[in-house]
Amino acid sequence: MTNFANSLKAEVSRLARKELKTEVAALRKTTSAHRSEIAALKRDLKSLLAEVKRLSKQRSQSPARSGNISEDDRPRRGRRAKYSAEMLAALRKRWGLTQAQMGQVVGVSSLSIYKWESGQVTPRQSQQDKVLALRNVGKRAAAKLLEAA
Repeated sequence: MTNFANSLKAEVSRLARKELKTEVAALRKTTSAHRSEIAALKRDLKSLLAEVKRLSKQRSQSPARSGNISEDDRPRRGRRAKYSAEMLAALRKRWGLTQAQMGQVVGVSSLSIYKWESGQVTPRQSQQDKVLALRNVGKRAAAKLLEAA
């Protein structure tokens, strides 16, 4: 009877493996498809993050290139005027001055103006106050200030 029991046990195991093999194959196929989809989503996410980073960098640099001051940089009643690199670049372009000439008007070097406009360095408070005082000066007055400097 032991031989019959062993044969029966072996046959049941074989049939169970055969049935499981088809089920496992379907699961493997599904798992493989999911992994491929996850990898594609990761690639898409990476490219989208790079695009967001590029656009945010472009957006932060665009007001300085266009020469326009954004609405947030314009003073409002009851609020203290705020210095920004974009505002300085727009002011210089509005006056039609070079960075060296702007440096003479403010009393600093052209390298300082370059670094202030590019946002690499923020000027001291006393220099910020000088720049903010010049915001309402027109082009002719700026030319007189340049001649005086």
